[in-house]
Amino acid sequence: MLSYLLISVIILCIIMSLRTLFIPNRIKGKKISFENFVVLTCIYATVMIGFGLIYFLIEERGVTLLLEGPQVKSVTALSKLATSLYFSAVTLFSVGYGDIAPVGIGRLIAVVEALIGYTIPAAFVARTVIDREG
Repeated sequence: MLSYLLISVIILCIIMSLRTLFIPNRIKGKKISFENFVVLTCIYATVMIGFGLIYFLIEERGVTLLLEGPQVKSVTALSKLATSLYFSAVTLFSVGYGDIAPVGIGRLIAVVEALIGYTIPAAFVARTVIDREG
């Protein structure tokens, strides 16, 4: 039950982080600045860590989401967390090395994360253009 509550809180944090791209006057300035870069970095970090924790928490409940290659197997909770964060990062940034594959509901979660990964830069650029014209 606690893991479902944690997953809900994580999803809320991801949504609130992404929300900053779509709210007027949240990204200051009329041009790309260091502050805007920090905001973008924080949004990426929140989404990456959030999805990594979602993968980890669901895996800890006994549901297999990620299959690793034959040479590497996560056994301890710390190695499972590291694997989840790594998979989240390569999925979010659309690299997808193929050493870890999502299965079952993990595929859907990975698709949602990849879509968000593609949307963040587009929204950021659109936001910067809107601020510049406004």
